[in-house]
Amino acid sequence: MSTTDRPAKFAIVGTGWRSEFFLRVAAELPGRFTVTGVHSRSAARREELAHRFGTLAVDSVEEAAEQGEPDFVIVAVPWPAAPEITQQIVELGVAVLEETPPAPDLPAMRALWSRVGARDLVQVAEHNMFMPAHRARLRMVREGLVGEPTSVQVTSNHLYHAVSIMRGLLDAGRGPTTVIAHSVSTSLVDPIALGGAFSDDPDPVPRTATLAILDFGGGRTGLYDFTENQWWNPLRHRRLTVRGTAGEIVDDRVVFLEDPRTVVESVVTRRQTGLDMNLEGFFLDSIAVNGRAMYRNPYRPARLSDEDIAAATVVDRMSLWVRGEGPPPYPLADGLQDHLLGLAIEESARLGRPVVTATEPWADAIGPDFEAGVPGES
Repeated sequence: MSTTDRPAKFAIVGTGWRSEFFLRVAAELPGRFTVTGVHSRSAARREELAHRFGTLAVDSVEEAAEQGEPDFVIVAVPWPAAPEITQQIVELGVAVLEETPPAPDLPAMRALWSRVGARDLVQVAEHNMFMPAHRARLRMVREGLVGEPTSVQVTSNHLYHAVSIMRGLLDAGRGPTTVIAHSVSTSLVDPIALGGAFSDDPDPVPRTATLAILDFGGGRTGLYDFTENQWWNPLRHRRLTVRGTAGEIVDDRVVFLEDPRTVVESVVTRRQTGLDMNLEGFFLDSIAVNGRAMYRNPYRPARLSDEDIAAATVVDRMSLWVRGEGPPPYPLADGLQDHLLGLAIEESARLGRPVVTATEPWADAIGPDFEAGVPGES
C-alpha cells in the first residue's frame, strides 16, 4: 500500500466490458481500492453495476469526478466519446486513466494531445506490459539474460496492444517506424464468441489474418501475427518470442549463453497454488527461471486472473503516481504512439505498401518506467 496508508479511490465513467475489470479488482481487494462512483449514459446499466459491485451510481461526468473526492477517474467509453470526456475531467483538475485507445484516429489523437498533453493528468490503461508473464519476461530482458533485445514476435493481441508489448520489451521509444503489413482471408472454427459464450457451431467461419513487420530503427523489429477473434479462440495458441544478441525467450522457454562455451536452456515456471493437495488458496504466487523469482504476485491470496492482476497493477501504479509516490504507469503519449502504429498496420495492409509513421508532437514526452513495481511485487 502507499505511504498514505489508505485505499486508492477512483470513479469510473463507462459501464462496458472493460469497466468490470476495475470493479472486480476493487471488490476483490477492498483494502487497496475503493470505487467512489460509476457513471453511464444508461441509468439502468449504471444502477445494475452499482448494485452488483456495491458502489454508488452517479448521474454525470462531473459528479463522477467530484463525488467522494476520487484520486482519479477511469474513462472506459467508446472511442469517439473518450477524448471529449477525458478533456472534460482534466478541465476539472482531476487525473484520468483512459482506456485504450485514447482517440479513434490520428486527427483526434493530435487534437487530444494539444488539449490535454501539457497538463500531464492523463494516463492510459494499457495493461499488457503489466501481465505477470510479461513482467517476468521484461525482468529477464532488463537483466541481460538474452543480451540486447533485437526483436519481439507477438501472436496474442491485436494492433495497439501488440505494439505496446513490442515497444515495452524492446524499449523502442516513439520515433518514426516503418510498417509492412499484409492481410489474408482465411477460415477457422470459432467455438467461443466475444464475451466467452460457446457457439456450439463446429463449422469454420471467415476470419482475417494479418502479418506485419515493424522496423523501429536501431536494429529493433517487431513481428505481428494476429487472426481475428484470437483473444477468445482456444484453437489458436498465444505465442511470444523475444530475441536478443545472446539468446531468446520463447513462451515459457529460455536459451542463453552462460559463458562463451556454455549454452543453457531453462524453463519458466509458474507457482500456482490450489492445485492437487495444495490448500493455500487458488492464486498465482510467482514466476521463476533458473531458480530465481522473476515476478511475485502482489495481490496474493486474492483469486485473480492474470488479466485482473494486470488491471489491478495499472490502478495501483496510477494511484502511486497521482500521489507523487511513483512513476507514471503508462503516459498518454505512449497510448497514442501504440495506436498510431496500430493504424499504420491497418493502412499498410489495406494499401499493400509500406507505411512510415512521422514524429508526432508527443514523441519527447516522459515515458513509462516498467521496471518500477507496486508494493508486494518484489
